[in-house]
Amino acid sequence: MQPFSYKNSKLHCEAVAVSALARKIGTPFYLYSQTALDHQFRSFDAAFATVRHLTCYAVKANSNLAILSLFGRLGAGFDVVSKGELMRVLAAGMKAGKVIFSGVGKTEDEIDFGLQRGILQFNVESAAELAMVEARAQALGKAARIALRVNPDVESGTHPYISTGTYHHKFGVPVSDAIEMYVRARRSRHLRITGIACHIGSQITSVKPFENALLRMKEVFLALRAHGIEVRHLDLGGGLGIVYSDEKPPGADEYARAMIAAVGDLDCTLILEPGRAIVGNAGILVTRVVLTKQTGGKNFIVVDAGMNDLMRPSLYGSYHGIQAVARSNRGTCRADVVGPICESGDFFARDREVPVVKANDLLAIMSAGAYGFALASNYNTRPRPAEVMVCARKARIIRKREQFRDLIRGESCNPF
Repeated sequence: MQPFSYKNSKLHCEAVAVSALARKIGTPFYLYSQTALDHQFRSFDAAFATVRHLTCYAVKANSNLAILSLFGRLGAGFDVVSKGELMRVLAAGMKAGKVIFSGVGKTEDEIDFGLQRGILQFNVESAAELAMVEARAQALGKAARIALRVNPDVESGTHPYISTGTYHHKFGVPVSDAIEMYVRARRSRHLRITGIACHIGSQITSVKPFENALLRMKEVFLALRAHGIEVRHLDLGGGLGIVYSDEKPPGADEYARAMIAAVGDLDCTLILEPGRAIVGNAGILVTRVVLTKQTGGKNFIVVDAGMNDLMRPSLYGSYHGIQAVARSNRGTCRADVVGPICESGDFFARDREVPVVKANDLLAIMSAGAYGFALASNYNTRPRPAEVMVCARKARIIRKREQFRDLIRGESCNPF
């Protein structure tokens, strides 16, 4: 579905005019379509309806409580990578029993918190972590449910910073070490083997890397059974890409068909961890033009959002479409769209054909629902933006814009 469309030359989110929201709450702000979020989750989950599965939304993509609550009501589990994310899931009213705890650097405190809350599974990423989880479970008198995140050494074809599935990345354990670690875990009274997991990266736009990884996981799965080790969960991770520009990622149905075919007749429950594929195209960042300038024949459009609000272009050189909130007949120009941050890397587009705008015009930075607010910071002592949810003709602020007092809370004016 297309949650953002023009009506009478004005951009709308569902039935609400974006410009009306900007007048009411100011800029910049993130704007999400609840209908699109609902549709994307239901479509992804339904694609796996023919097999036992649990769709665990990747909280790191967008961790707003309203979004977590929405997905929880739709039957989601959750993939978390920190105690804070687990606390968010619980604060949204969700049960820990549907939570997968991933991440390469879990602390003792985080492990204890997960054990005490009774999470579904720890995805363990090293022998050292396995020993730590065992020790904490013993100290608490519990048995930790675990899977090993196995690194299949598969190239994902995505940006190097979001590729995670080859031997030179920090994630997971090598296939060659997995069986021995499982055998060791089986001997422990404080570890309960529940599954095997992998994750090869993010924004992947072909099914082939997923198929290759799953074939490696299937080999390990069968080898474990040959050793008499039963695993109930096959965690395929996430990483399915979306359209930012001209990408052609597989849809949920195509992805599901490929994964189900590759799994074959294994008797297990599939665990899926989509994030970007669910929320990415359901959100935008709305920003106001502060001024335009020319320097040596080069055009700059300076807006009130900055790299602290949306880091992806600066961090990855990522493309986000940029549209005028109110269409005009002024045509287009080639320009850099930049923010007010004191960094040359503070940009949303470089040398891009964009609408001709003037001061106070509104721009929409598209496909910002994933890794937008979640990566935002207070650099340059800038408050993080508001977040707004629209459903049909209704709009609700689901996170208030930060104020200066929020930024200095906890600080002291007293030096030694």
